[in-house]
Amino acid sequence: MPILGQNQYGKAENRVVKITRDGATHHIKDLNVSVSLSGDMDEVHLSGSNANVLPTDTTKNTVYAFAKEKGIESAEQFGIHLARHFVTSQEPIHRARIRIEEYAWERIEHSGEGEHSFVRKGQETRLTQITYDGSSWEVVSGLKDLTVMNSTNSEFWGYVKDKYTTLPEAYDRILATEVSGRWRFNWTDGEQPAPDWNQSYEQVKKHMLAAFAETYSLSLQQTLYAMGARIIDNSGEIDEVRFSLPNKHHFLVDLTPFGLKNDNEVYFAADRPYGLIEATVLRDGCEAKIPADLTNL
Repeated sequence: MPILGQNQYGKAENRVVKITRDGATHHIKDLNVSVSLSGDMDEVHLSGSNANVLPTDTTKNTVYAFAKEKGIESAEQFGIHLARHFVTSQEPIHRARIRIEEYAWERIEHSGEGEHSFVRKGQETRLTQITYDGSSWEVVSGLKDLTVMNSTNSEFWGYVKDKYTTLPEAYDRILATEVSGRWRFNWTDGEQPAPDWNQSYEQVKKHMLAAFAETYSLSLQQTLYAMGARIIDNSGEIDEVRFSLPNKHHFLVDLTPFGLKNDNEVYFAADRPYGLIEATVLRDGCEAKIPADLTNL
C-alpha cells in the first residue's frame, strides 16, 4: 500500500532587485529567492483539496512586498523575515525553507553627478538558506564560484602508486580551485541577538582567502582544512564549515619539440576531468548537519 512521504512546495527563483535611494546615492540588493513550504499538506496530494495550500503565486508576491515593507539589510535577515511570516501566518504551514543567492554590484567611478552607476561584480555568488519550524532556526550561509590560485608554494608527491599511475610527482605546481563553501551558524533561538550577517560574511571570506594564500600546500585537502579551521578559530558564531573544491589542474606544456625550455612558465589549464576534494570542518563537540552534496542545500 503506498503512503505519502516527505513533501514540500513553493516558488523557486524569484528575482528581486531593491534600489535604496539615499538622495543622489543609490544602493542595490540583487537577490534570487526560492521559497519552500511544508506542513499539513497530505490532502492536496491524496484528494486534490487545496484547502491548506497557500498559492505559490502568493509566496512570490510576498517576496516583492517584503522587499518594500521590510527592506533588504542582508540576505540572511530577509530570509528570516520571510520564513517567520509563512510559518506564523498560516496554520497548516509548519516549516519554511528560504534559499537566497545574492549577486554583488560595485560602483562605477565617474565624473558625473550622483552615485547611481554600477558594474556587476564577478568574484563570487553569496548564498544563504534559512529554515524555521516555528520554534528554532537554522541559518547556513556560503558562497560559490570563487576562483582562487596560488602560482607556487604547492607540491604533490609521496602518494600511492600502482601500475596505472602515470602522474609525475610535483614539487612546485599551480594550485587553483573554484570554492563552493557553506557555514552553519550556532544561532538557533530567535529571542537571542542575531549575528551581524554582513560583517560575518566579510570576515569568513577574509579568513578563507588568507588561509588559502598563506598555507604552503602539500595537498588540496590540507589547504581545505586550513581554510575551514581558520574560520572556526576566528568566527565564534559558526560551528560547521563545509567545502567542495574542484582541483583546477594546470599542466606544464612540453615545449621541447620547439627547442624551448619550460621553466614552470607555460601551462595548459584543463577544465575536465578534475579532482574533487570535499570535507567538513567542525567546532569540537558539534554535530555535522550540512549535506555532503552542497547542491542539495
